[in-house]
Amino acid sequence: MPNPATCPFPGSRLWLVSVALMVQSVISSSSTYQRPAPGGGGKRTGFMERTLILLDVNTRSPVQVLNDNFLSLQLDPSIIKDGWLDFLSSKRLVTLARGLSPAYLRFGGKRTDFLQFHNLKNLAKFRGPGPDYYLKNYEDDIVRSDIALDKQRGCKLANHPDMMLELQREKAAQMQLVLLKEQLSNLYSNITITARSLDKLYNFAECAGLHLVLGLNAQQRNPDSSWNSSSALSLLKYSAGKKYNISWELGNEPNGYRSMMGQTVNSTQLAQDYTLLRTLLQSVRYYSRAHLLGPNAGRPRKNAILLLDGFMKNAGSVVDAVTWQHYYMDGRVTKVEDFLKTRLLDTLTEQITKVLKVVNSHAPGKKVWLGGVGPAWAGGTNNLSDTYAAGFLWLNTLGMAAMQGIDVVLRHSFFDYGYTHLVDQHFNPLPDYWLSLVFKRLVGPRVLAVRVAGLQRKPRPGRVIRDKLRIYAHCTSFHNRNYMRGSITIYIINLHRSRKKIKLAGTLRNMTVHQYLVQPYGTDGLHARSVQLNGERLLMVDNETFPELKPRTLRAGRTIAMPPMTIGFYVIKNINAYACRK
Repeated sequence: MPNPATCPFPGSRLWLVSVALMVQSVISSSSTYQRPAPGGGGKRTGFMERTLILLDVNTRSPVQVLNDNFLSLQLDPSIIKDGWLDFLSSKRLVTLARGLSPAYLRFGGKRTDFLQFHNLKNLAKFRGPGPDYYLKNYEDDIVRSDIALDKQRGCKLANHPDMMLELQREKAAQMQLVLLKEQLSNLYSNITITARSLDKLYNFAECAGLHLVLGLNAQQRNPDSSWNSSSALSLLKYSAGKKYNISWELGNEPNGYRSMMGQTVNSTQLAQDYTLLRTLLQSVRYYSRAHLLGPNAGRPRKNAILLLDGFMKNAGSVVDAVTWQHYYMDGRVTKVEDFLKTRLLDTLTEQITKVLKVVNSHAPGKKVWLGGVGPAWAGGTNNLSDTYAAGFLWLNTLGMAAMQGIDVVLRHSFFDYGYTHLVDQHFNPLPDYWLSLVFKRLVGPRVLAVRVAGLQRKPRPGRVIRDKLRIYAHCTSFHNRNYMRGSITIYIINLHRSRKKIKLAGTLRNMTVHQYLVQPYGTDGLHARSVQLNGERLLMVDNETFPELKPRTLRAGRTIAMPPMTIGFYVIKNINAYACRK
């Protein structure tokens, strides 16, 4: 390994000299580009396709160190209403969730503030509606399944019959129309979470190796507008009696309460509510040291920023991490091009900057979590937000959030109605799931600085050329036994419609690289709902077995060729990076 003292740091004079030498060697070792003769019939190669990108990474020290659970998950309370909560014990679903562990599992969303807790084991009358011809038999099947699960020790897992799943999908399809109507109208009905429902939710999280974060209803109010905590206290006592290891939060997007419920909760009242919840947690011995997260502010526009600022001023010390939410676009978009706009991808950086400015002004160093992340709100769009195209937004979110020090990113949703989830209602992984799985296997929490040269032309006066090649670098995950500590993982998003060539320079030069190239599978292109890794389609082997993620080895010194509109992960093995050793 080179002496760290002599390794050129990106941006230094020595690094620039090495880059210049690399450019010179590349030019001298390749055939000189010549303009085709007039009438020659040859197609001229575009400038951007001929540009060689030189890439180096600072291996001395990380710029950010994130939570081990950086990529985490979310489930919406609507799964109680559409019946899917009863199927969280599915072996396949638990296996898919376990593939993304360690992670947090946030149970919350728009319907958090409509949850009503009842300490009852079975309450069939609170279940959602279903077709009369099968409802009674369907309910009986659920009860029989619950009885069978109760007899199991440890993780309670089930293999549900195909007919039972098909009936559930029919029921969920009808309920999805109701849920979507509620979301578009911003008028929601109450949802009852029973003790049995909580048991099933916690069993799923525990079996999958996820840490449950449970949202409490903040809209239950006393006549003086203070928070009525009686239902929350009942839930806390029940969970403590079962020794459920849970972190807590209160409400969801309080800046939007006026439009949803016709009442407003200002920052002062919200701070008092969180202070009360902290007092309740301390009064229940089992949760005296439980984590409290909040305030789950919405997108940082004017009202949300004002609420967050007031909350941090009055209750910044009460919460263990500050939470907020971000969606990229309206769920009614109809064009795949909307997912590829660099201006859209860049909005996240602007939003993170606003939030961090407020948080650091009141509580410097306080951890910040980004929750409710998805490609689109209002349930997403079929054949768009559940396809390969949405993966550009998702991976860019992870990269940008990591670079700016967001401690945890919660994906909405792991499994749910609509079209923004990771797993569909046939329990099949969608493209964003496979991206998340590769990310979990290869990317660790230590973020490294990236330096590139030759990435884009000098912009014309008055015009901004936005970057369509996005490059991020981390230490390789320590959980991956295929790579020694000191390895580096680089992940690249190529939004160009042409191939891009990337040459590793500086400390990365002449290193062996393992490539994990993720591309759409089949003829649907960006609309594909299946993906391939290095040319092989990714499919579950069975309900409990993942496919092998086989890398393609690139010989030392070889140029990385990124096909157009693709995503790639590249592990630089045996580099023994100082930042990644311990």
